Amino acid sequence: MDFQSFLSAITQIAEEKGLSQEKVLETVEHALASAYKKEYGQKGQIIKAKIDPRTGKVDFWRTKSVVDDTIVYIPEPVEPKEGDTEQPLEEKYSFDFEIKDSYRPTESELNIEEIPQSSEVQRRVRYNPERHILIEEAGAQKLKVGEEQIIPVDQKEDFGRIAAQTAKQVILQKIREAEKDAVIEEYKSKEGEIVSGIVQKIEGPNIYFDIGKSLGVLPKEEQIRGEFYKEGQRLKLYILRVDTTPRGPVILLSRIYPKLISKLFELEVPEISSNQIEIKSIAREPGNRTKIAVASLAEGVDPIGAMVGQRGVRVSAVISELGGEKIDIIEYSDDVVKYITNALSPAKVIEVKTLPKNTAIVVVPVDQLSLAIGKDGQNVRLAAKLTGWKLDVKSDQDSLDVEESEDGEINESEIAEESEE
Repeated sequence: MDFQSFLSAITQIAEEKGLSQEKVLETVEHALASAYKKEYGQKGQIIKAKIDPRTGKVDFWRTKSVVDDTIVYIPEPVEPKEGDTEQPLEEKYSFDFEIKDSYRPTESELNIEEIPQSSEVQRRVRYNPERHILIEEAGAQKLKVGEEQIIPVDQKEDFGRIAAQTAKQVILQKIREAEKDAVIEEYKSKEGEIVSGIVQKIEGPNIYFDIGKSLGVLPKEEQIRGEFYKEGQRLKLYILRVDTTPRGPVILLSRIYPKLISKLFELEVPEISSNQIEIKSIAREPGNRTKIAVASLAEGVDPIGAMVGQRGVRVSAVISELGGEKIDIIEYSDDVVKYITNALSPAKVIEVKTLPKNTAIVVVPVDQLSLAIGKDGQNVRLAAKLTGWKLDVKSDQDSLDVEESEDGEINESEIAEESEE
């Protein structure tokens, strides 16, 4: 075969599979070594091959690992004594059941104890003369333990059908492994990022997305409640992590992770990537509502205005991507009172009383109480998550009643003291 055509084929495979030419060439070398061993080698031998990328010439050689008695052990041959015969299991061991002609007990039923090997033997591997050479034998070549002894072999160019089939299987297997490694390496570096995916298939509760070189899976627990998916639909997804399984790499995706919000805003708001605005905190109930606290890092930049965009175009794009999820953008403040006041937006706050253990009492007008608490307590719950404070929301009327009650108790005690005098 023309070697230039061979190199062109390797280049084409590398481009199609997204692999380097060196990796594909290394795969072919493994395949040729396997074919040589199948046709001309012996069991246990280690054969290696190298292709000269300029001439196409292939060199073959054998290797043996230099070892000592700390790495391998040589089992002592056991010679049978004269007159020894193999005893049946039932004669060698005692047991308490009757043996029938049609039944023969297993060793586990006979309660035969396994004799464990010593830990020293377990750490070592069995000596194989085809792939090991003792340091005593390799001493003349000035080799050290762990190095390889190179043994020349006859150079061959013709291989039989079985050897060629072996080479084909090795190439296919090695390329599949290289593809998996490439996918793992690429998407491992993308953990914590968002990716655009197209719904490829729906299997039970799991949704599979085409995200480029691989499929990502969106499990049920990472889906937005009430969100529906159909084949061909394009969505933005958050890459949670990449797991390695016997069936290949599995890329876990999410639509509910809070950082999905910040990543979507990074795409829409250039002030974030230019470090003019910083997202300080996010509290999210996927599919319903999100509160996000932002702060300005540059003088003259309005953080809320930049996040919302002209006529709300920026925040609308994020809301649309999330299927209509409501987003409240509030300004972060180092002043706890002001931060809690902003976090309870859109409700108006009269007063915030901070207590020990990150607890605060928030007083709002009577007509703002339901708005501050929100439907099913959602607004105050998200505000508490956003600020990290436990919030107790009360109306100004409730607060006034409490003060009057406290004043009444004090007056009664004063009257009691006067009557005693």
